Amino acid sequence: MSEAVAEKSEGSPILALLARWPAAVLFLLCVIAWVPGFFTLPPLDRDESRFAQASKQMIETGNYVDIRYSVGPRYKKPVGIYWMQAASTLAFSKPPYNQIWTYRLPSLIGGFIAVLLAYWCARALAPPETALIAAALIGFTVGLTAETRIAKTDAVLLATVLGSQALLLRAYLAARLEKTPPSLWVALGGWAAFAAGILIKGPIIVAVLAVTIVAISLWDRDWTWIKTIHWGWGLLLTAVIVLPWGLAIAFATHGEFYEQALGHDFAAKILGGQETHGAPPGYYLLLASVTLWPATLFALPGVGSGVVLRRDPAIRYLLAWAGAAWLLFEIVPTKLPHYILPAYPAVAFLGALWAVRAKPAEEPTWEKVLRWLAALQFALGVAAFTIVPILAPKYFGEGVDPWLVAGALIGGAVGLSAVALFVAHRTMLASLFAVVAAVIFYPLIGWGVAPKVDQIWMSPKAAALVAKYKEPDDPPVVLGGYVEPSLVFLLGTDTQIQNGTRAANIAAQQGGLALIEDQEKAKFLTRLGDLDAQARPLDGVSGFDYSRGRHEHITVYRVTPTQQITEPPPE
Repeated sequence: MSEAVAEKSEGSPILALLARWPAAVLFLLCVIAWVPGFFTLPPLDRDESRFAQASKQMIETGNYVDIRYSVGPRYKKPVGIYWMQAASTLAFSKPPYNQIWTYRLPSLIGGFIAVLLAYWCARALAPPETALIAAALIGFTVGLTAETRIAKTDAVLLATVLGSQALLLRAYLAARLEKTPPSLWVALGGWAAFAAGILIKGPIIVAVLAVTIVAISLWDRDWTWIKTIHWGWGLLLTAVIVLPWGLAIAFATHGEFYEQALGHDFAAKILGGQETHGAPPGYYLLLASVTLWPATLFALPGVGSGVVLRRDPAIRYLLAWAGAAWLLFEIVPTKLPHYILPAYPAVAFLGALWAVRAKPAEEPTWEKVLRWLAALQFALGVAAFTIVPILAPKYFGEGVDPWLVAGALIGGAVGLSAVALFVAHRTMLASLFAVVAAVIFYPLIGWGVAPKVDQIWMSPKAAALVAKYKEPDDPPVVLGGYVEPSLVFLLGTDTQIQNGTRAANIAAQQGGLALIEDQEKAKFLTRLGDLDAQARPLDGVSGFDYSRGRHEHITVYRVTPTQQITEPPPE
């Protein structure tokens, strides 16, 4: 343990008691915060449903090398998360494999592993009590909590980043503090996490670790510390894990996967704002008030204290990790809220170290300013979490729910108590109240708010209408206009997704059900008339398409096909 970390710290009997069983305490808190709503939340648009649908198609086709979505390739991410989702779905579901929670299990488990690895990583530089706070702060950030409930890559990616950084941190501290370097088995664990990260999200883990290594090595003007991570065995293990699929996908797609994933998708993110997700530098700094909450209560003072104590090796490594990774993501033009997640653990660790450190009798001006800014930043998050359960059902559901109002006010009171304790310099107790506030708000939203905002769940309603009106001999459903991946996932792989005109061409040939959004209705009906086919409206569903940010209406038609068409219509 380094000198700055080993300084006299504030004690807390409650925290000391909890730190006796860190894994059990963290697991229990994660279950309470993350699991409510996990099994009942409908499939989300758009990325979650695309990942889940691609994994479902692996199961249906038995092809676990190629990655497909609907009738086209999905060459954006490597295969790791699809394998995990397919495995969990095969283990816990049965045909037609459309229970979305089975595809979310890898994210939930990845989140648990990330929190445990955060504790183990923090134990390299701090005692159990501090490591427990650090793991709780990163575990209950809005960013990670959201990712544990979604069938995507980022919760699992964070676990792999923490596993790799734990190795690098131990190697660095061993060199700087003249201690025994990591053993071969510890090193292989870190390398295995690195290889898994490549299979999960390709070059992202490479970039995060590379900028950390470069930043700390340039800062120290010394690269020798990196020699102790058993490069030979590590690279061999990485090759054994990554190369089989890497070569298989190259042969199966004749190199198209790498051309699309690296040449188009990855390059487009680096060179410009891909898919309208561009934002200037500073985006993540502003967004952190939400996505880093509740760790925001300690983030600013923690980073400020870290800068003051930068001569300490452990602190210096955390600053290099946080600063280099954060700068990397701010520079890249394409920005989404979850991209910054690999930089958050270092910030949370710095915040935890500051929270437990005994404060001087005379508080420096810089610390006072950062402490008040942090209190304001945290309070804004509390206000947002208090308002959402009250107003969301009003605007996207059937009205204000008194029970949700009561829960929101309780969570708000706990959050404001954390602010009051923080301002009164009782940081240890404030950290406990901050975590409790998160543990109140997250289940409230997952269990209480999500079912009440029924206007945004258009796909489950549309799928229910299809189940109601579908006849045994009906062909695959045709979608026109409203083609969100969540509806494709719920209806099945053979669902036809088209615009109004092409939907009419297909429906006129095959008949059956067609779901047409109002903006495509005129084109659909006009083209059907041209083809002498008939469409009878059966039902409809209205709601708010949050992917497009607008209210929409879908009409369910039963189409009687024309008898004159003797060859397939033009696409």
